[in-house]
Amino acid sequence: AVKMSSSSPAVADEVIVNYIERQSGNVFIYKAHAGVITRTNNQTVPGIESASWAPDSSFAFVRYLSGTDFSTINTYALPGTQSGSGFFLPQNLSGIAVSSTSLLVLASGVNGSIASTAHLDGTHSSQLFTSPLTALHISFAGKQYLAYTKPSASLSGYAFIVSSAGHFSTVAGPLNGLVALASPSGKWLMVSSVSDNNTMQTKLINTTTGENIPLPIATIADKCVWTIDESTIYCGVPVSPSSDYSYPDGWYQGVAHFSDRIWKIDVAGRYAQLVLDFPSDAKDTLDAESLSVNPLNTELVFVNKNDGSLWGYSL
Repeated sequence: AVKMSSSSPAVADEVIVNYIERQSGNVFIYKAHAGVITRTNNQTVPGIESASWAPDSSFAFVRYLSGTDFSTINTYALPGTQSGSGFFLPQNLSGIAVSSTSLLVLASGVNGSIASTAHLDGTHSSQLFTSPLTALHISFAGKQYLAYTKPSASLSGYAFIVSSAGHFSTVAGPLNGLVALASPSGKWLMVSSVSDNNTMQTKLINTTTGENIPLPIATIADKCVWTIDESTIYCGVPVSPSSDYSYPDGWYQGVAHFSDRIWKIDVAGRYAQLVLDFPSDAKDTLDAESLSVNPLNTELVFVNKNDGSLWGYSL
C-alpha cells in the first residue's frame, strides 16, 4: 500500500510517497520530483499481505499471517520512522480502516461481526455495531461508515451506510459482485457489480438522495481512487477482460489478471477521459491496485498487481 502527501510550503512542488517493501517490511519514502528514495524504518516484518496508512504517515497498519499453519492473522502498527514504537492490535481481525484520528476494526465469527472504533494508538476502543452478517468490508464514509457484503459474482451483495450510533441504512443492492468505494465525505458511493452475463458495470450512488448514475467505464471499484475534493475518480479499467473467469472473484483470488488503461472520471460531467494508455506507453501490462492521488491532484501512484511494482504518473 502507498500513501502520498504534499511537502512543506518551502518545497511545495515536491510530492512524497510513503511505501513498504512487501518482502522485508522496511518503510521508504520517495520524493517524486527529486527522484530520491530514503529508507525511514528498517524493522523487518516479512510476508505483509496488506497495509493501511495513517494519513500523517506515522503508522502503517500491516497485516500478515503467522503460526505453523499460517492460520493466525496479525495486525501490527508499523512505525513510519525508525524512532517510532509499534504495537499489535487483537489477532484475527477480519478488517481494518484508518482515518486521520481513528481506527475502525472488524472482528467476525460464526455468530456475526462486531465493529469497533479506537484512537490511532489503539486506545479508547468502543463498540460501533454488531451484525449477524459474518462477511463484511468496512471503511470510513465521512462522519459515517460504509459496510458492504464481501463480493462474489454468484451472490447478491448489499452496501450500507452506518451511522455513528451503529444504525444501518441500505444504499445499494441486491447486486451480484457488489464492491463499493465511498467518497471522502461519504456523499457518494462508487459501486461496481456484474450483470447476468458476467459483464462488469459501475455507477455512482448519492447516499443522501439515492440517485443512481451509470458510469461510462467497466471496472472493479477497488481499482479506483477518489480525489480529496471529490471532483474526480481515477480508475484502472481492463481493456478486454477474459470471459474465462467470474468477476470480481477471479481477480481477488489472483487467477484472473487484467491489462488496464488509467481513466479519469469527471463526477460533475459524468464523463470519462483516458489518462494513461499503459500497454502502449509502457509496453507492458498493468493490473492497477492500491491507487493513491496526492492532495493537489498532481500525482497518481499505483501498484501493478501483475508484478508488485510501484508506479507514479504526473497528472
